Amino acid sequence: MAIFEPLAAPNCWQPSALAAGPFAGLQGGAVASLLTAEVEALAEERKWGTAVSATAWFLRPTPMASLRTQLAVLTEGGRVSVIDNTLWPDGEEEPCTTVRVTLSRERAVGLPGSVDTLGDALDPARFPVRTPQAGHGRQWFMDAMEARVGDDVAWFRLNHRIIDGAGPLSSVLGPADWTHGIARPFQNVVADPNPNLTVQLFRQPLGEWVGIRAQTRWQPATGVGIGSGTLLDVRGEIGRVSMSVVLVPFPKPAAAAN
Repeated sequence: MAIFEPLAAPNCWQPSALAAGPFAGLQGGAVASLLTAEVEALAEERKWGTAVSATAWFLRPTPMASLRTQLAVLTEGGRVSVIDNTLWPDGEEEPCTTVRVTLSRERAVGLPGSVDTLGDALDPARFPVRTPQAGHGRQWFMDAMEARVGDDVAWFRLNHRIIDGAGPLSSVLGPADWTHGIARPFQNVVADPNPNLTVQLFRQPLGEWVGIRAQTRWQPATGVGIGSGTLLDVRGEIGRVSMSVVLVPFPKPAAAAN
């Protein structure tokens, strides 16, 4: 089962229940994964190379509805290509999310004394399973993956494809979108949505597991913060993730009637 299924019209998609967020609408990481996966699916045909970074801007909540996307090539050719992809609910004119993907053609560079090394393989399956539930009680994006918690790393493995033809970077974006929630400095006090998300890879992940060694910093006086982290696979580091965080107070409970 794919998290997004193609519709009859080109660049149109129907999200499944697994794309839902914890509240209303879709999870930002799921939407960013879709937009990046579309670019990756075209990369071989267009000779763009491998997707090495993606930055998503979440302009407004994305509803659970039919969606349409549109790619714009900013530059292509040479070593680096940069592609924008933007998403709208079908029939609406105001976009919900846009992603800028940078792709690079890989080219070995010999450096004296430089040796690429990988660590011993880990087995994240030995760590305890974590199964957080959404407040609405229905399926959501976390149900599309297996989550396990290690000593200082949270591990995720997608159990459903984003779309057919999706590449490695899109499979990292979904787990990476949880970074700011992994190391929250306070629990059950405020909501902390992230209006953006940036993932950069210097190595393609080996295997299905993506690990995040997360850090979060909040500044209550300004109501903003950041989330960041080191991204890993079972053999070591593969890149970085970062996002801004906006702190939103939980609604106060209604006063009891006299």
